[in-house]
Amino acid sequence: MTSLAQSLTLPCGQVVPNRILKSAMSECLGTPKHAPSAGLEVLYSRWAAGGTGLLITGNVMVDRRALGEPGNVVLEDDRDLAWFSRWAQAATANGTQCWMQLNHPGKQSPKFLSSTTVSPSAVGFGPAMAKAFAVPRALTEPEIEDLIARFGRSAGLAKRAGFTGVQIHGAHGYLVSQFLSPHHNRREDRWGGSLENRARFGLAIYDAVRDAVGPGFPVSIKLNSADFQRGGLSEEDSVLVMEMLQDRGIDLVEVSGGTYEAPAMTGQRQRASTREREGYFMDFVVRARKTLTVPMCITGGFRSCAGMEGALGDGADMVGLARTLAIQPSFSAQVLAGEDPKSLVRRLSTGLKGVDRIAALDVTWYEAQLARMGAGKEPAPDLGAWSSLLSTVSRTGIQAFKMRRAK
Repeated sequence: MTSLAQSLTLPCGQVVPNRILKSAMSECLGTPKHAPSAGLEVLYSRWAAGGTGLLITGNVMVDRRALGEPGNVVLEDDRDLAWFSRWAQAATANGTQCWMQLNHPGKQSPKFLSSTTVSPSAVGFGPAMAKAFAVPRALTEPEIEDLIARFGRSAGLAKRAGFTGVQIHGAHGYLVSQFLSPHHNRREDRWGGSLENRARFGLAIYDAVRDAVGPGFPVSIKLNSADFQRGGLSEEDSVLVMEMLQDRGIDLVEVSGGTYEAPAMTGQRQRASTREREGYFMDFVVRARKTLTVPMCITGGFRSCAGMEGALGDGADMVGLARTLAIQPSFSAQVLAGEDPKSLVRRLSTGLKGVDRIAALDVTWYEAQLARMGAGKEPAPDLGAWSSLLSTVSRTGIQAFKMRRAK
């Protein structure tokens, strides 16, 4: 039996049925009022039947005033709880675990969605992204405390709705990640400066979430191995943050890396040898495992059963898949059945570099696949780049590309 089929008992006592995790992908399937659409119920029902032990939702925002993308879902009160419950019920069929990822974009909210954004400090983006994103306003301390409370409130609502866990998004340059980064966080109060101060926001969110859901409910976090950006979070500091969370009782750390400005999570900044070996951040996990005992999941670059099993052998407790499950929703079931399926993930291009850059096919092509499954259709691995681009425009208009031009 493949090692990927083994169950995993978390520190809180809950059990994940196998070692395969569907990492968060932003589905952009919220309603115009940011409630879960029926498409999310259909999509997650498909994944729940596909053998993956743990599904992480796309980022659910804790404040409807701060959206990362069009079509984001927001959970800040109980107005849409019935729809969240339907989503959770579909996603947890067949004994599947489904955890809601909670997020706040901070300054990573494009101008067409947010003319005013917030961050730990008033530090804007570099030239490549400055046109698309406003220079943020530094958060006040009462605002910081309000945001911490929002994460806790949203976690409690996710539990009420029937989700079996929550994940705090602390990676990829969103707000928690911004607080951790010395580049983005230049505060001189108790929320900035030393690593202990920069980690205070994320730790306070964990405490608020844990208070809201209780000791027996899984609480996870997604963290960067590093920001891959000058002056950003280093690997050494990342391990120390994970140790702080481990001491508090975190149930799972999902390891990723990069930001909008340095998108290591997409594989663009990885060496060819790393992509071929699979597991973009495996070297970090091997080093971190020397001091950490907390369960760790590594996400990024996995395309084969051998690569996934190798990651477990090298110190990971779970392996995260994203793009593969967007076009092969039963990939996990095939792996667990002892088959060796080939991932159909491929590099996409319209043939025109300028169009490729604007269209951000590494994001929008897969969003089109999620929309197909949400509509009850089969994914289309052979969908052409131009067809995908036209599909995205027809669904969401050209705004879908504006925020992604820097990617």
